[in-house]
Amino acid sequence: MSVVKCLKASATLALGLVALALCMQLWRAYVLAPWTRDGRVSAQVIRIAPEVSGQVEHLAVADNQWVSKGDLLYRIDQRDYLLAQRQRAAELAEAQSVFEQRNEQFKRRTRLGDAIAREEIDNAARALNVAKARLDAAQGQLARARLDLERTTLRSPVDGYVTQLRLQPGDYAAHGDTNLFVVDGHSFWVTGYFEETKLSNIREGAPAAIKLMGFSPLLKGHVASIGRGIADGNELRNDSGLPQVSPTFSWIRLAQRVPVRIELDNVPAGVELAAGMTASIEIVDAQSPSHWRFTHWLQGFM
Repeated sequence: MSVVKCLKASATLALGLVALALCMQLWRAYVLAPWTRDGRVSAQVIRIAPEVSGQVEHLAVADNQWVSKGDLLYRIDQRDYLLAQRQRAAELAEAQSVFEQRNEQFKRRTRLGDAIAREEIDNAARALNVAKARLDAAQGQLARARLDLERTTLRSPVDGYVTQLRLQPGDYAAHGDTNLFVVDGHSFWVTGYFEETKLSNIREGAPAAIKLMGFSPLLKGHVASIGRGIADGNELRNDSGLPQVSPTFSWIRLAQRVPVRIELDNVPAGVELAAGMTASIEIVDAQSPSHWRFTHWLQGFM
């Protein structure tokens, strides 16, 4: 009986040690391994604002539509700008005619030489210079009128998705006011907010595994950069100009989260990215301890 009791005690002790080792392993993976569930998909968003004002004559896109670079987005009523171009063209023709006339007069007076007063030649030269200046100004005004006419047609500067479309034909598009957004379809990246206690185990270039909340396949990426600054709430000032220092517990300190930019290397077929999606991220560094490799499995239970 004593042998059986010893075996049972040994087995219980062994199981306890295994359980303790497993708990320590889990704790190390949870606390020290470079992973986070606080990740967000980001993308460059292009703000489309007209450089001329006018009524929207034609809208060529729909909300969430894919557009290629150079595709028509919308067109502003061109009638006023066509009239302006014609007017500037007429002014240029007039200025050209005056310049040619003044040029001929200057040449004739120059050929006469001493037969006329020097003052007449000087007056002709000044008149020619004035005509040349007006001709240059008319050319510039016509070029500007043509540019304004060209700017009535707005095209997508990138390949991407139209988003937050609230524009309709008949709306007034004001110069410089954003009225349409395009999400650059080739600019997606993931930002992971890692606790500062895990940053020592993250290096630039390290491979990363990304799990989106709404899709099963893993995305592959790499660490592009680590953020070098976050806002300090204690530096905020109240209405009196005094710092707003947050109270803390003497024995409890919360680790700050620092943004880490993850560039995507591969997006599996069927995964549709959208800015703002939630992601879990694990940094899979070959130099990391092997017990960190199961954190992806662990994340599924947390």
